[in-house]
Amino acid sequence: MRPSKPSPRSANRNSGEAKEDYRMRRRTLLAGGLAGMAARPRAWAQPAYPDRPIRVIVSFAAGGPTDIVMRKLAEKMAPLLGQPIVVENRTGASGTIGSAEAARARPDGYTLLVAVSSSHSIAANLMRQPGFHPVNDFAGVGVICVVPICIGVNPLVPAQTLAELVALVKREPGRYSFSTSGTGGVAHLAAELFMRQAGGLRMNHIPYRGAGPGLQDVMAGHVPIYIDSAGNAVDAHRSGRLRLLAQFVERRVSALADVPTALESGIPEMIAYTYNAILTPAHTPARPIAALHGAMRRVIADTDFREFLRTVAAEPLDSTPESTLTFVKSEYEKWQPIIRDAGLTIE
Repeated sequence: MRPSKPSPRSANRNSGEAKEDYRMRRRTLLAGGLAGMAARPRAWAQPAYPDRPIRVIVSFAAGGPTDIVMRKLAEKMAPLLGQPIVVENRTGASGTIGSAEAARARPDGYTLLVAVSSSHSIAANLMRQPGFHPVNDFAGVGVICVVPICIGVNPLVPAQTLAELVALVKREPGRYSFSTSGTGGVAHLAAELFMRQAGGLRMNHIPYRGAGPGLQDVMAGHVPIYIDSAGNAVDAHRSGRLRLLAQFVERRVSALADVPTALESGIPEMIAYTYNAILTPAHTPARPIAALHGAMRRVIADTDFREFLRTVAAEPLDSTPESTLTFVKSEYEKWQPIIRDAGLTIE
């Protein structure tokens, strides 16, 4: 017995139901696939960091202390990151030109800035329009080191300790002069802070174009007192051409273990130093910041790098990206009343 053929109407109905069933299954599969894609991490959208060279802006001349420290750090960080780190010197206007350029850069982790006291603590307070905000325009990576400001005298000055120098200046107000690396610099403001904290001393400021020329004149006896970076003065102190009396930090740096702090010498809250910190433009993603900080931290923990810092009287600091920006902010705010009281400003 032959099976009966389905009617055309029945065949069409069955065919339509089959097509609808196929479409429903296809939609279900597509929806499930898309949901699975959404649930999985989108690794394909995040290329490895870094995948090209990183540039770091140094706002001061090649061969200076900041440049030397950053080039050494870059040399050791590059192999850890797998990409070159290119140092670019953007000098001028107390470091604000380079800082402003970094603040405007794309926040992708490929432009870094070495922030220093001169630009982020001093010039940002002194200038009416520095071109950047030292805190709001940046994200932190890490603090490299601090270098204390110190005070020393020509060996012929009859003061063996800081207390003796303070007493000497108080006996003859206005007689003694001190050298710094320039008006409005961190050394000048450290001197203003010292005179205030030591009980209102009166000394004459002799600004130079850099710490080196000022140090030479102190050693030659033309100026009796040196107030500036310890990094410039270590060799002169060790050779006896300069007598360092105090360093303006909380704890003695290892390169000057024989020189007491001003705090030890009875001058309250006498803290003044230059610092080097790595920043990126604000809104840089956490992923590149974490990679940069991790590499930087490994280098700073390296014995050879720490010994290198010691040769320039620099002391490494332990920091996190968050604490770095907090540190920069506290330094910026610390100098505001000192600058205001000194009546300093730059248009």
